[in-house]
Amino acid sequence: MDLHDRSIVELQTLMTDGATSAEALVRTYLERIDAIDRAGPTLRSVLETNPDAVAIAADLDAERRRSGTRGPLHGIPILLKDNVDTGDALTTTAGSLALEGHRAERDAFLVARLREAGAIVLGKANLSEWANFRSTRSSSGWSSRGGQVRNPYALDRTPGGSSAGSAVAVAAGLCAAAIGTETDGSITAPASLNGVVGFKPTVGLVSRDGIVPIAASQDTAGPLTRTVADAALVLDAIAGADPNDPATASARMPAAVAALGARADLRGVRLGVPRGCVGIHEAADAVAARAFDVLRGLGAEIVDGIELADRGALGEPELTVLLAEFKAGLNAYLQGHPTAPVRDLDEVVAFNRRHADRVMPYFGQELHERAQAAPALDDPTYLEALATCRRLARDEGIDRALRAHDLDALIAPSRVPAWTIDLIDGDRPFPGCSSPAAVAGYPHASVPAGFAHGLPIGLSIFAGALKDADVLAIAAAFERARGPWRAPTFPDRVV
Repeated sequence: MDLHDRSIVELQTLMTDGATSAEALVRTYLERIDAIDRAGPTLRSVLETNPDAVAIAADLDAERRRSGTRGPLHGIPILLKDNVDTGDALTTTAGSLALEGHRAERDAFLVARLREAGAIVLGKANLSEWANFRSTRSSSGWSSRGGQVRNPYALDRTPGGSSAGSAVAVAAGLCAAAIGTETDGSITAPASLNGVVGFKPTVGLVSRDGIVPIAASQDTAGPLTRTVADAALVLDAIAGADPNDPATASARMPAAVAALGARADLRGVRLGVPRGCVGIHEAADAVAARAFDVLRGLGAEIVDGIELADRGALGEPELTVLLAEFKAGLNAYLQGHPTAPVRDLDEVVAFNRRHADRVMPYFGQELHERAQAAPALDDPTYLEALATCRRLARDEGIDRALRAHDLDALIAPSRVPAWTIDLIDGDRPFPGCSSPAAVAGYPHASVPAGFAHGLPIGLSIFAGALKDADVLAIAAAFERARGPWRAPTFPDRVV
């Protein structure tokens, strides 16, 4: 029985029927990680595996026999991006040698929620170092600790970032699901480029406690899965109010799973296509056009030419916000971890300079250096930039577009086809459609839509604050109508 390519829903059914067990699942994934990630195609998507995973799975199997399951994630092995704390034998390094060996004192809030739901922490996934906030010409999916993650649909192509390892591991069948984090595109971009479902929740639905930060106004964790239903299951498990993250206090929990069955079609749904999110790449546009036809076939009305804030207008204020919030957030995170080998951003920068041959063999740390000089969070420069971001992305952006055109959501191709990995010159400067929802802090799903030159293209769906369940319901309707998916075969290059 092939277990590695089954959804969470299917795996839970198999365990309920006695056809497999949590222990068998863990062993299957660990063997596949050895065969495909560390050997064979050598994807480099998994940094380390949990030495206690088999024992934890056996205990959960015994619990199932004794008293039943805790819920739909009982016995399901999940990988975590390596910027998420676990209070166990695993380290948390954000992919950086500056944090090598660092073990957190306790689980991040979302990890505690997963464990309470019966999920098994299988290990830590590789990522773009410091969640891709170190250099302006980094290669997505590269870290000094784990090397370059590779795309399973063409090994010479980028996996996208920063949740590269999480997306690749799901696509390659190395786990049942994974957790990623996004500040701007770091869940939805690798989801699109690796042919999996990625969901970025409304900021505040999922606690950021115990996560190495970039920017408090935009950061959130979210699921990477094979299906939309699986993403909803994981979201329902990890969402919740946490006193350690005040942003979660007023958030309305999504009840995402319940919403998926509420809509058999999309009659009466109006979906807008932002003007700046198409016309970037003809192959991505062709996939998106077919996806739009699928949505029309479900009864949705597609409205073209929707105006959002100009990407150029958002760029400078967003960077000002990210630099300031990164310095403040990273310093606070490190000060809250007294055993961490570096104590603040200045020590990280100094470490990187001392070990430049290993840490910076291809690109530098100019974003870290700029963050050292960033304004404090009470500085008028930062406050003005934050206000500008919110005005452009929310009031004059997504909120106005939805209201003016009576739209339920916005749709677009998530990204262009994956470009070739270039460690020297870095990523290609192709824009995506992640910034409006990312800067606004609004929900955004990328669901596989088709292929261009053998490479996956995702369909993005995003909407207003706390419309997470609605976004997932639209994504699920599209997924059901889209047809079967094609698993990766790990070719060396596009054929």
